[in-house]
Amino acid sequence: MTTVEPRPPATVPVAPNAPTRLIVAMALAMFGAYLAILTPVIVTMSIRVAQIAPDDKAAALGTVLSVGAVLALIGNPFFGAMSDRTTSRFGRRRPWLIGGMLLGFAGLLIVATGGTIAVLTVGWAIAQLGINATLATLFALMPDQIPAQQRGRVSGILGLMTSAAILGGTALAAVLAGNTLLMFVVPALIGIATVGLLVAILKDRPAEKGHFAPYRVKEFLHTFYVNPRQHPDFVWNIVSRFLIWMGLASVTTYQAYLLIDRFGYTTDTVAGGILVATLVSTAGLVIGSSVGGTLSDKLGRRKPFVLGAGIVLAISLALIAFAGSFPVFLAASAIYGLGQGVYLAVDLALATDVLPDPDDAAKDMGVLNIANALPQSLVPILAAPILAIGSSTNSNYSLLFLCGAAVALVGAVLVRMVRGAR
Repeated sequence: MTTVEPRPPATVPVAPNAPTRLIVAMALAMFGAYLAILTPVIVTMSIRVAQIAPDDKAAALGTVLSVGAVLALIGNPFFGAMSDRTTSRFGRRRPWLIGGMLLGFAGLLIVATGGTIAVLTVGWAIAQLGINATLATLFALMPDQIPAQQRGRVSGILGLMTSAAILGGTALAAVLAGNTLLMFVVPALIGIATVGLLVAILKDRPAEKGHFAPYRVKEFLHTFYVNPRQHPDFVWNIVSRFLIWMGLASVTTYQAYLLIDRFGYTTDTVAGGILVATLVSTAGLVIGSSVGGTLSDKLGRRKPFVLGAGIVLAISLALIAFAGSFPVFLAASAIYGLGQGVYLAVDLALATDVLPDPDDAAKDMGVLNIANALPQSLVPILAAPILAIGSSTNSNYSLLFLCGAAVALVGAVLVRMVRGAR
């Protein structure tokens, strides 16, 4: 009787690691793109609006930022899909990477030189569309260029670029204070240079003609939808995330005007105050993210950390609401950074635990990102009437930040509705 020896198990080939220079270039490009788009959101747009409409700056800022944020919300998935389908001989990613930054630069130039709120709104809308085309394409490079065994480390590196860009943009605004043109142009030029470096070394290929189905309105709308009956845990996570980001956005959008109206800063000096506050909150964020993420992994629990982070954020917002001096504001900023750090370290892990379909993670994560993008447009719209309550100067910041504390706390409590994760 002949004995048939079993075949050895087939080995799955491991893709070679991405070169270090590509990872560095991707990180620099992410930093540059975020530097160009976040510097206006955090600092310079507030200054520009206050220069043009000092008596109605809060409402005017809401108009400018909300229109731009809505377009960013729509543009991000659209440009990502267009990049997937691009058959240009220059590749499917390169044209959108550099083209988006050039369009963004044009929009920021309009913002820097425009003399009315209407012109600022148009310029910011153009900038948002352009730079979000770049960002959508940058995120697509992860599955394109980075093999599975490197994605965790590379994702961590790229994630740090957001905080680095906020800190760098605030520092640039402080250094360039008094020169409106340079405050907008310099971050955009750095973005073009860093993205250009990536484009120069990127090995890109065009999409195969006929490989993708036509991208119609139905496919576009499907990007934004998750069935709540089939996937209640994921939907509750989205609701919780949305409310917490509403609280976060109240600070990032209106801290400049708080410093001007309450603590005596001017449009020329407020960037320096925001820089100090950003340094303090970043220190808290680093501590919160490292400690919270490590403990969450060790304990195998996510929800208690999200709940705790939401409570800390609510406390910090309440302190900001009643801060009577700049040192108290800085103390509240440190607590704010600590809560934000814990939340950012844990909430994404919670979301991945309850994804509806791990094989369609990109689409579902896109839906999740709406929960932190949409507040950037809603907060400026809702803030204007809140700031006007009981104030002839539209500066009821105490009520605004208390509302932010309340919604953040509700969002944290609602995470308990997620049943499929601990």
